Amino acid sequence: ADSAWVYNNLMYGRGFGIDNEGVDHLFLTNNYIGSDTLTAIIAGPNSIIRNNIIANATKGIEKWSGYNPPTVKYNCFWNNDVNFSGFSNTDTTNIYQLPMIVNGDSTRGELNFHLQAFSPLIDRGDPDILDKDGSRSDIGLYGGPLGEIYTYQDLAPKAPVNLSAAVDTNYIFLKWNRNYEADFSHYNLFRDTTENFTADSTTFAASVEDTFYLHIRPEGIENLYFKLTAVDNQGNVSDPSGELHLSLTGTINNEQFIINNYRLYQNYPNPFNPTTRIGYRLKQRGYVKLYVYDIKGELVETLVNQNQQAGYHEVNFGAGKDLASGIYIYQIMVRSENNIPVFSDINKMIYLK
Repeated sequence: ADSAWVYNNLMYGRGFGIDNEGVDHLFLTNNYIGSDTLTAIIAGPNSIIRNNIIANATKGIEKWSGYNPPTVKYNCFWNNDVNFSGFSNTDTTNIYQLPMIVNGDSTRGELNFHLQAFSPLIDRGDPDILDKDGSRSDIGLYGGPLGEIYTYQDLAPKAPVNLSAAVDTNYIFLKWNRNYEADFSHYNLFRDTTENFTADSTTFAASVEDTFYLHIRPEGIENLYFKLTAVDNQGNVSDPSGELHLSLTGTINNEQFIINNYRLYQNYPNPFNPTTRIGYRLKQRGYVKLYVYDIKGELVETLVNQNQQAGYHEVNFGAGKDLASGIYIYQIMVRSENNIPVFSDINKMIYLK
């Protein structure tokens, strides 16, 4: 065909989403393309790609080799290995945030791709395209004049995942994956000595804004159980995370959180005095922030705050610092070149005078 118009479709499955080889003009607007796709969109130079959600693909958009890039504006990219392949520049109107779909991005049951209330995609599409109610178009499947009018549901955040822990003589160091809902507020941590306990006010341990918590190890207790919930700005509370069991007289019963090719290494030496080295590995070039906190959670030093190439990196900590003896926490956060969070991790080190 000479041209093709593709509006308000759901392409959800495995393989390729859209390949417009042989089509000179592709107009791709207000679609959802994702879920284990290899390449979501292979686009020619005359393509106009607007208001789409492109998620969970190996490649988000790949342009034809040897041609000028297509027009790609006002789209949402999320959780793709690579968002743009073959592009030298990308438009600043594209956004890189969790779409906050009702449940189409988290279940294979009822695939409901309507946007939640407080989704960052509401009224964020091309301003020249209007929704059915006359407002600026939403990004995604139900936006634009061929979409539909519906009520945005104010749902709770997703349950936290990958709750894990390390135990030493005096402390229990807990960490978990970050929630990325736009209206996210904080986490509630719960603790009990009984398996399958209820996460309520009687077992509440702490309210935490970050993704780690240093818990003082109690004396005389052999088994501890932890759960975690996520809370948004409206007070909606998620389901609890999986229960974490700590045997304080044996080994930890949990699965550690591992991301291939990104890694934060244990500092060396540890314990240290006066200095120590902190190493980390990047899968791809990205913006790296590396912080050190004291046991109270107060920032001690920002060791890295810049773009860095893929590969192994190492920084020094402690030189010229008047440090108190005790435990320090170091945290790394990495964003891709498209400003998408791709890795975070936390570890602890001990300074001894």
